[in-house]
Amino acid sequence: MSDDPVYERGMRVRREVLGDDHVDASIARTTDLTADFQDFITRYAWGEIWSRSSLDRKTRSCVTLAALVALGKLEELEMHVRAAMRNGLTKDEIGEVLLHSAIYCGLPAANAAFAVAQRVLDDHEGSKGSRGGKED
Repeated sequence: MSDDPVYERGMRVRREVLGDDHVDASIARTTDLTADFQDFITRYAWGEIWSRSSLDRKTRSCVTLAALVALGKLEELEMHVRAAMRNGLTKDEIGEVLLHSAIYCGLPAANAAFAVAQRVLDDHEGSKGSRGGKED
């Protein structure tokens, strides 16, 4: 653990948005090569940017989804569709972000994004069913 408040805030927000399982797996995969990068994203992405109060987390998730569609970063998109649900976006809201992205990012990018989102949403629905339908 760090005694740096920015790092600690970043780790808290990172866990709240991405979930403990994801963060724990990322930390477990940290190597000498990636340690500085893990520190960087915890401090700056999560401790500085995601922690700012001017945008709520739902809005930040919308912006993040659109940016990832634009860049074609489908692996990151998958992670952030899950994060968007943790931040309170509904299936319909995620669909609206992706549909809006089709206009500004292109149809092929949005088509691929819809496929990723559908897979994540199907997995989420399946996991809810296996827990007796309880919400996360």
